[in-house]
Amino acid sequence: MKVYSTKDIRNVAVLGHGSCGKTTVVEAAAYVTGVISRMGKVTDGTTISDFDKEEQKRTFSISTTIVPIEWEGKKINFLDTPGYFDFVGEAEEAVSAADAALIVVNGKAGVQVGVQKAWALCEKLNMPRMFFVTNMDDDNANYARVCEELKNTFGNKVAPFQVPFREGDKLAGFVNVPKMSARKFTGTKGEYVECDIPASAKDLLEETHAQLMEAVAETDEELMERYFEGEEFTPEEISNALNSSVAAGDLVPVLMGSGLNCYGVRVLLHDIDKYLPSPAACKISGTNTRTDETFEADYDETKAPTAKVFKTLIDPFLGKYSYIKVCSGVLKADSILYNVDKETEEKVARLYLMRGKEAIEVPELHAGDIGAIAKMMSAATGDSLASKAEPISYPKPEISKPYTNQAYRAVNKGDEDKLATSLSKLMEEDLTLKTVNDKENRQLLIYGIGDQQLEVTLSKLEARYKVKAELVKPKVAYRETIRGSVKVQGKHKKQSGGHGQYGDVVMEFEPSGDLDTPYVFEEKIVGGVVPKNYFPAVEKGIQEMVVKGPLAGYPIVGMKATLVFGSYHPVDSSEMAFKLATHLAVKNCFADKASRPVLLEPIATVKVTVPDKFTGDVMGDMNKRRGRVLGMTPDHKGNQIIEAECPMSEMYGYNTDLRSMTGGIGNFTYEFARYEQAPQDVQDKEVAARAGEQDEE
Repeated sequence: MKVYSTKDIRNVAVLGHGSCGKTTVVEAAAYVTGVISRMGKVTDGTTISDFDKEEQKRTFSISTTIVPIEWEGKKINFLDTPGYFDFVGEAEEAVSAADAALIVVNGKAGVQVGVQKAWALCEKLNMPRMFFVTNMDDDNANYARVCEELKNTFGNKVAPFQVPFREGDKLAGFVNVPKMSARKFTGTKGEYVECDIPASAKDLLEETHAQLMEAVAETDEELMERYFEGEEFTPEEISNALNSSVAAGDLVPVLMGSGLNCYGVRVLLHDIDKYLPSPAACKISGTNTRTDETFEADYDETKAPTAKVFKTLIDPFLGKYSYIKVCSGVLKADSILYNVDKETEEKVARLYLMRGKEAIEVPELHAGDIGAIAKMMSAATGDSLASKAEPISYPKPEISKPYTNQAYRAVNKGDEDKLATSLSKLMEEDLTLKTVNDKENRQLLIYGIGDQQLEVTLSKLEARYKVKAELVKPKVAYRETIRGSVKVQGKHKKQSGGHGQYGDVVMEFEPSGDLDTPYVFEEKIVGGVVPKNYFPAVEKGIQEMVVKGPLAGYPIVGMKATLVFGSYHPVDSSEMAFKLATHLAVKNCFADKASRPVLLEPIATVKVTVPDKFTGDVMGDMNKRRGRVLGMTPDHKGNQIIEAECPMSEMYGYNTDLRSMTGGIGNFTYEFARYEQAPQDVQDKEVAARAGEQDEE
């Protein structure tokens, strides 16, 4: 593939609902332009995009794939993204590198949740976009209904640029609404010829053309005046108005076709070239970390070469590739790049264009282009690359935070280190994966966007790295404390020939009132009944006991311990003896009902964002989880943000339940707030469960 200058490049993220036909549309584009001689199928695992074994096994996309194609002197970099919500991080990485988006809509299913999420992502970044309604060769596809749904959901900026027509039961062609001319499909690669406008399309065409002319008129005051006076616009005026409106994101074209039959794909490529902006028309700025000045890169080929890493691929066979977007200048092979985030220099021996898993070597990449660098040891997703003399740092992509968690462990003993190494590689690829070592509960936790993503992670571990892991329900980080005051004795006495062991303490225990601090220790010894040199041993005993409380083995918090009396033996007493005596005193404290020992459970502050119609269901479900709804705030986009407090133990599986309640459109965040006393039934159940675990051990 030849090297393209900035103005001849288009970077397009392909978004949409899972299994709506995104990968097939990209495959059709590759077939139409001669990249491949035969179209692959998602169901057969033979497409360019779905090259990972896991994708081929599951027949849906898991990772973003780059598919560059050449079309009429231009290069279009398609970033084919997964549509399933668990892999939203891949779509977020893709849009951080794209300059525009193509939202694919299934002509049969219409506006699904994935389409709404894709739109929201584009709105957040103010990204120009267009719709492609695919599967129009299906008997049950309804273009007029889909366009109506799109307008009702996203407003009047949605403008159909095509009206399809059928001959018999089959999709035969379309009418170009801006030009008011018809095209009929011929051949196997989506070729078409001009034809007369069929009578069957005229009613819908008139309505669609009127709406489009109104949209054109709204782009300019002079055009608006002429529109109201009933004047016709010239083709040139229409073209200029549409170009500027689409590039600015004020108008969103709707095109249609069929990925499987390549219908409409040629027109799609033409309209991507015509309407969607090249990087030369886009803005990007970074910060010079040395001078703190803003660097306006703006994909200018004449400036110093800089780039950002937006995705990482690590494969046991392919190796490590850092996917980059050049932000300024011309990046050449055999050059030295400075990693601004890691403060290291690395030699770039070769530059590549990635097409699926195929790496195509190129001598240089111009500003705005997307490529890859192999074997960069220090580079990670989000890092900025520049020169040491001019270290420019670019903003990192905004990636969704994972809230779904499971405990995990290696199936085979001795695989723990191998599992940790393999997981770190997968986390380098996927920023929505995170692992945490919960030392308190002696468990390893893995966080992701959803359960499906965690299952795929386990499958990848086994297929790629030959290490088996299993997921189990995570333990909740409870705490233990006391609500009452009690005075108890702890006496450790042991005689086994020679020196014995003797330690005797009498201690008062009460709540300290500070649940953030494990314990407070004081001594009120009168008359030297316990020598001062044993006080540190007593405190050490408390220190050891608060790590794993007597009630259910959870850490103790908010306890005040006062040493008030005791006794010692001049020969047999030792620090160890007094430490063990203190252990007994703490156990006796929790065994005494007067201390009112209780289990504290972690409470989370939860924010759930859902459309208005689902608020009742969500609040009802939150009440079932022992949650307290604190209030609701409208976001002025048709959604309500429900704020609540809920026990962390009840948040397990919430992601799946929320998706089920809201058809996948609801989302939530939570963070730890505080500890509260657990209800008696929860405490009894947990104490019994932990006792069973300790018996097994």
